[in-house]
Amino acid sequence: MTEFSVLDLVPVREGGAVREALVASARLARAAETAGCKRFWVAEHHAMEGIAGGATSVVLAHIGNATRRIRIGSGGIMLPNHTPFQIAEQFGTLSALFPGRVDCGLGRAPGAGPELQRALRKDLHRAAEMFPQDVIELRALLSGEPELSVRATPGHGSDVEMWILGSSLFGASLAARLGLPYAFASHFAPDHLDAALELYRRDFRPSPALAAPHVMAAMNLFVADTTEEAEFIATSQLQAFVRLRTGQPGRLPPPVDGYRETLAPPARAMLDHIGQASAIGTPAQAAAKVRAFVTRTDADEIIFAGPTYDPHMRERSLHLAMAALADPARGS
Repeated sequence: MTEFSVLDLVPVREGGAVREALVASARLARAAETAGCKRFWVAEHHAMEGIAGGATSVVLAHIGNATRRIRIGSGGIMLPNHTPFQIAEQFGTLSALFPGRVDCGLGRAPGAGPELQRALRKDLHRAAEMFPQDVIELRALLSGEPELSVRATPGHGSDVEMWILGSSLFGASLAARLGLPYAFASHFAPDHLDAALELYRRDFRPSPALAAPHVMAAMNLFVADTTEEAEFIATSQLQAFVRLRTGQPGRLPPPVDGYRETLAPPARAMLDHIGQASAIGTPAQAAAKVRAFVTRTDADEIIFAGPTYDPHMRERSLHLAMAALADPARGS
């Protein structure tokens, strides 16, 4: 049976503040837990005015304290920004605080220009080339196998669940070779989804962590009582995405009626392309789209992205979707 989770960027909205975003993220995590979601992941981004999840492990401690059962984790940690030892300590600490609940999803993309590279004191492109070796080192630091010359405390022997994240064939190949679960970022980069999942399943090698391939795929989710309302609340993310792609990132804007119709054809085509992995509509419509996507991908898990300007609308969207997905008669 497919399980469902939530991916949050801790969005800072126009007119809002970082503290408000962190409070809203905790509320969303509690809503996800109540709705029966399996995981709540936070993504690492830096130097972006509209995203407050940069100190990802600190945010996860905040989320862990706000919840009781749901798994918490990174979707993901951009490992080139860090050393494996630092991440082992951070996630080992989280595991000690929230035993049996911590995931460490790892991404390779440095996602940084020269200014951020200087701020982080790292050659991020060179660090990205070391990603496979760093993943292996991090796994050893957490598992204790093989035993390294230095131990991470906390970290050594912790029960952190490691994942590889990706939007290309590279991550799929690495996850298969290391026998780790794999999550694909289809909510914003759907191009290589089918090929990546095929490669991962074909080349998967069992490991002590995982006996068989395990796939998560990401979707955008916006659900409301009417199609028009769902389309309306989705426009905040659509605006943010267009602004990002045109070099004008900022805080999450309020929704706009008829936003798609205001766009030039290239921008509209870009949003339509991303919409391959979106479920926008009434509960029945969204459930049908999610089930069709599960059929296409045969994913073991689906993780839902999709910030809304009013954070309460995202909580309601999630509850409506989860109720519809739990009812086989809806959206079939």
